[in-house]
Amino acid sequence: MDATDTSLITWSFGLAALGYVTLTGHFFSFGKDWRSSTRARRIVIAAMLSALWAVFTLFAMRSGKYLPTITSSLLDVCRYGVWYSFLLAILSPQIGENQTKPVVAPWLPHLCRLLIGTGLVLQIALLGDWLKSDDWQRALVFQGLAEAVAGLILVEQLFRTVAEDSRWNIKPLCLALLFQFGFDVYLFSDGMMFNHLDGDAITVRGFVHATTIPLLMLSTERSKDWTSKIRISQKAAFHSITLLASGVYLLFMAGVGYYVRYFGGEWGRALQLALVFAATLGLCILLVSGSMRAKIKVLVGKHFFHYRYDYREEWLRFTQTLTTQDSPQSMGEQVIRGLANMVESPAGALWLREAGRETYSQTARWNLPESPGLEHSDSQLCKFLLDSGWVINLEEYRCYPGRYSGLDIPDWLSGLPNAWLIVPLMVSHEMQGFVILASSRTPINVNWEVNDLLRTAGCQAASFLAKMQATEALLEVRKFDAFNKMSAFVVHDLKNIVTQLALMLKNAERHRDNPEFQQDMLMTVDHAVERMRQLMLQLREGAKPPGGMCGVNLADIVQRIQKDKMNQGRPIQVNLKEGLIARGHDERLERVLGHLVQNALDASAQDSPVWVDIERRNDKAAIEVGDTGHGMSKEFIRDRLFKPFQSTKEAGMGIGAYESAQYIRELGGEMLVDSEPGKGTRITVILPLFVIRTESDLIEREVA
Repeated sequence: MDATDTSLITWSFGLAALGYVTLTGHFFSFGKDWRSSTRARRIVIAAMLSALWAVFTLFAMRSGKYLPTITSSLLDVCRYGVWYSFLLAILSPQIGENQTKPVVAPWLPHLCRLLIGTGLVLQIALLGDWLKSDDWQRALVFQGLAEAVAGLILVEQLFRTVAEDSRWNIKPLCLALLFQFGFDVYLFSDGMMFNHLDGDAITVRGFVHATTIPLLMLSTERSKDWTSKIRISQKAAFHSITLLASGVYLLFMAGVGYYVRYFGGEWGRALQLALVFAATLGLCILLVSGSMRAKIKVLVGKHFFHYRYDYREEWLRFTQTLTTQDSPQSMGEQVIRGLANMVESPAGALWLREAGRETYSQTARWNLPESPGLEHSDSQLCKFLLDSGWVINLEEYRCYPGRYSGLDIPDWLSGLPNAWLIVPLMVSHEMQGFVILASSRTPINVNWEVNDLLRTAGCQAASFLAKMQATEALLEVRKFDAFNKMSAFVVHDLKNIVTQLALMLKNAERHRDNPEFQQDMLMTVDHAVERMRQLMLQLREGAKPPGGMCGVNLADIVQRIQKDKMNQGRPIQVNLKEGLIARGHDERLERVLGHLVQNALDASAQDSPVWVDIERRNDKAAIEVGDTGHGMSKEFIRDRLFKPFQSTKEAGMGIGAYESAQYIRELGGEMLVDSEPGKGTRITVILPLFVIRTESDLIEREVA
């Protein structure tokens, strides 16, 4: 190896070692709290192993000795293993994290472990003299290629599965590892094709790592746990300018590479390879840079259009942003993002006033820390926003406070990092809230056009938020309404139980010594206790009565009702033309028919007949409950009979008929009412029959 190659190797891997040492020191500057997390420890270990790998690779290539070469190869395998572990830690959910994390493919961790284990076995095999040097080198080339491909797969999994608005903070990380692993793919695939590794490519491998280290630093600075969110929009003009600039850049770098190769002498090919890599990396950094994209947008807006904004595009994008929320709780973040995208702001927070309160508090944030600041509706800031409707530019306020006469910025707002614009959210003449946006990625002149756009967008956002709050209030009212309705049903049933127990106590004065009455009384009390237990369960849990829908013997139900009313001293006539089984729940059907019978008894004189007829009508069962009492008018039947809280009884609640009709409809039946004032009432309950087949269709066909 001549002096030129030695000097190039020293610079290449010396810069890589220095860069990784600097990166390790940068990580340690964050303190113990940051390094206590699993991800932080793994990236610190990866940086330390990479620094050691660069140092031992430098010694191995300069000296060619056996021990540094083995150590460098072993460190390379370990370095890959730690990077695999770090990427898998990002892809996997962490304990205590509330947000949803992407899940890595289940086979990928096993593949990574297999590759690292195979690499370690290869090193042991060489130390134990189990493999020849040539065989070991061929296996090492294949192992290196497999490790690089697995690393690219992990990077692709991370970038593809993470949410789109979470990619801003992981772009530098993915770019750095993409080029590290991508260069290794080139190095080892070339080695497999020509059965030896390219010396020039190995030489510049250290430069590749050195150029990607700043991206790793940038990724850590953006977010310590790689969870920040940002989203940058794109337009047709922006794409055109970007593609044109990229083409010019690549043509220029191609020309430079040609002359470097032509005049570079012995270093020509190696320098050309390093230059191509650096140029490609630089182009990718520019293409994914948020600030560069923002500057291009401002440039396009200033020099290619009469107005800065394409209002159709802006309004469609803003409306789509507001209407794509997953839940009402995410609406606030959508409002922030929609307003921030208009002025290239990377962060923001929303303050809203809840119903019944006089203060505005932070309800949503996007890439900003949580703020405990509260702003009273009578404060100078709120009065200024409400009276003027202006968008407050805090940078302008600090330089020219006289333009905002009467405005006093609160202390909590002064302490908010990078606070830039305050956008009021107005609905009619009321302020729903306000959004605070952070400083933009590139300097933007906040002129009349920006102010008008933000004010108009703020009004639309305020209407969406007002609608969201009204919807939540309506849902609460509906929940309370459902609970009150269920409570009314339970109270109605309790009233019936109390009436039954009161009647039993009244009869106990005359029949207390009758053994049969005592037995009936105990059964009645037991039945009442069970019903009350079911009602309490239903009230507490909102549960339906136990037991599913099944076949119910209507004759048994009617006979139990007849016996119960007989014990109360009110006989009823029962006409069973045939035994029928209907669909439903035994206890609920008994409650419905018992309610109809009791209403018939209440509407009739003591000696007036009340009857129950059961017959079959095609595939339905018809249960008619009739009386000759005072009856009901057609208007009452049409407008009030089956409505809740409507009753002709002085002590009635108007719940029984409504509940009965609701349940019959659930079973697929109906209730028919025929009544005239002074002539009585007949209510017919139509229920689907529960048909039990004892023979199959095949037997019927054979008989036929």
